[in-house]
Amino acid sequence: MKYMLMMKYYVEGVPPIDTWEPEDLRRHIQFQHDLDAELVASGELVGAGGLAWPDQAKLVRSDGVLPPVITDGPFAESKEFLAGFWTVDVESEARAVEIAAKASAAPGPAGVPIQQVIEVRALMEAPDVTE
Repeated sequence: MKYMLMMKYYVEGVPPIDTWEPEDLRRHIQFQHDLDAELVASGELVGAGGLAWPDQAKLVRSDGVLPPVITDGPFAESKEFLAGFWTVDVESEARAVEIAAKASAAPGPAGVPIQQVIEVRALMEAPDVTE
């Protein structure tokens, strides 16, 4: 079953990542690379990535006829926004939660686990409409 593990940016008590010391940032990014490599080796990683800041996003709306309307945003009203994700194909929800727990314990400043919230959601399969 496929799950998306979504990493929220804001972690209470942890300074914004763009203010971390270079060694703390290197340690954190290496952890992410190592986790990705572990999931590739186990055959569970479908995809992963970090996302640009919300102010670099575009919102696109279209009726399928007129040119699309493109606006800047979203502008998060809080510090909580999606920072990155993993899509995994695992045997059970328990395994997806296990991976999320490992990701949550990524090192932050001074190597202390940041306890980042990772949202775990099953990917829905489209119903068969060919019948």
